[in-house]
Amino acid sequence: MKTDEGSRNVLPFQLQFDKPLASQVKMAAWNPEKDLLAMVTEDSKVVLHRFNWQRLWTISPGKCITSLCWRPDGKVVVLGLEDGTVSLHDVEDTSGNSLAFEDRTTRFFPPSPRVPCMPGLVPGETGLNDDGQDSFVELSNSSKQCFNILCSGDKDGVLCFSIFGVFPIGNVNIHECDIPTMTKDRDTICRLLNASVRKVALSKDLCHLMVACSGELVEENVESRGGQTVGDSMHGFHCLVLDTSIFQKSKNELHQVAQQASNIEDLLHVVRTSLSVMHKQWADSMNIFHEKFDLLASLINDHGLDSSPQEEFLSLLGGARTSPAVHQFLVNSLGEVGMKRVSKVVCGAGKELQLVVLNHLQPAVEIIGFRMGELRGLSRWRSRYLGIGLDETLVDNAVEKAGMLLVQVERFIRVLSSVVQQFANFFSWLLKCIKQLMSEPSDQLLTYNSELVVVFLKFLYDQDPVMQLLDLSEADAEIDIDLETMERVRELVQFGGFGDSKYLQRTLAKEFQQMEHSGNSGINHCCHLLFEFQGSCPDAFFYYFKKDML
Repeated sequence: MKTDEGSRNVLPFQLQFDKPLASQVKMAAWNPEKDLLAMVTEDSKVVLHRFNWQRLWTISPGKCITSLCWRPDGKVVVLGLEDGTVSLHDVEDTSGNSLAFEDRTTRFFPPSPRVPCMPGLVPGETGLNDDGQDSFVELSNSSKQCFNILCSGDKDGVLCFSIFGVFPIGNVNIHECDIPTMTKDRDTICRLLNASVRKVALSKDLCHLMVACSGELVEENVESRGGQTVGDSMHGFHCLVLDTSIFQKSKNELHQVAQQASNIEDLLHVVRTSLSVMHKQWADSMNIFHEKFDLLASLINDHGLDSSPQEEFLSLLGGARTSPAVHQFLVNSLGEVGMKRVSKVVCGAGKELQLVVLNHLQPAVEIIGFRMGELRGLSRWRSRYLGIGLDETLVDNAVEKAGMLLVQVERFIRVLSSVVQQFANFFSWLLKCIKQLMSEPSDQLLTYNSELVVVFLKFLYDQDPVMQLLDLSEADAEIDIDLETMERVRELVQFGGFGDSKYLQRTLAKEFQQMEHSGNSGINHCCHLLFEFQGSCPDAFFYYFKKDML
């Protein structure tokens, strides 16, 4: 083929490689910064190759892949899945794990806590690879230094926008937008019907979004009769230009809010998982305890005694003669080995819960409170942040809820410590009783406190204050608080700083639910108000390009 000047002959294309693959490639995308090619095969696998055809890794999301693109810096490949989710993958991580952003406020706090592992699972079974998690930190921190927005569209005509690919900032339904266009030499307003987004591309200056879609473009005043449109309409592919200059105008504000919100969401996941892990560990230990000690109630009934296990234990503690039911239970049913096993399980679970609180739950709640405080400071800069919807009242409420959650965590630590101590004291006394009934020496055993044994039998033997604070099914149940304590709390409210005088009546699980809801409300309000503001000028929102102009 000759050039325009006709001075020399050149080949339009030159074949570099011709390599077969195990499955047909349905889409591919070059990395904008490196010699990397990402390909999606028909069996929904993502294959990453270098230009010399060296394969770096292959991942399988387990779902049908509908779209593929690169982040502008070339470090992250983004997959759109058939269920509407978006998956981000680090090209430098061979495990194919999705990105997880982590906040590090090293100036005031130690590194952010990780998500605790579920008991009984080895690393990797939860979907979180402990070895690979550190590799995300540097990439995550560097990616947040550069403001980036992920745009996606679906078959229902909905465009979604998210900062860093993880923090959603709003969506637009192209069916609801007025599109100025020209039909039959006259200007008119049209709308799309049954539109499906095929491709989107955001300009580098964030001011315009190109949307390629298919559907029917009709005038806004077209009537519908019997399911058929009457009037002029255009079927086929359409190209729209979305005015997204609000992203550029509010770039710094959106960047700061998104950083805070993404970090808070990560920490909320740590709190949520911590509560789940603690609930499972404590529930398993209590099941073992009741599985053993419920046998005593059956033995009491079998011997025809009109008493309860607590009363039998109190009689034994007071020096009364051991009843046949208690003797059979301690010597035959439970025994020294069974007693030590139950003690190890319950006390071990208590120590594990304390570690989860100290290493995961409490640090996460403290940093959440700190981050909420930063958002409150931003919300008071009304001239900059009120325009993007950062509502000061909602954020103030979220800050108070975060403080209340921290108070609940402190109370849980005290309750857990007290319960574990009383269980250990009860087991020490019971082990000594077993030794004495079996006529074995008990001088080397740990000492016990008789008063604590009485308290345990009256308040903890058939009650579980730890599970009451953790169980979501008990979240709506109120905790009984004495009138004197409630009066002191009301007096503290008068000094200011918080206005909730009933927080002590709520469980830890309920407090977390309220804090999570208030935090999401305060931040997500920013998203909704942002696009309500943008959508208030529909005439300037979309520009339409006719098919024959493309």
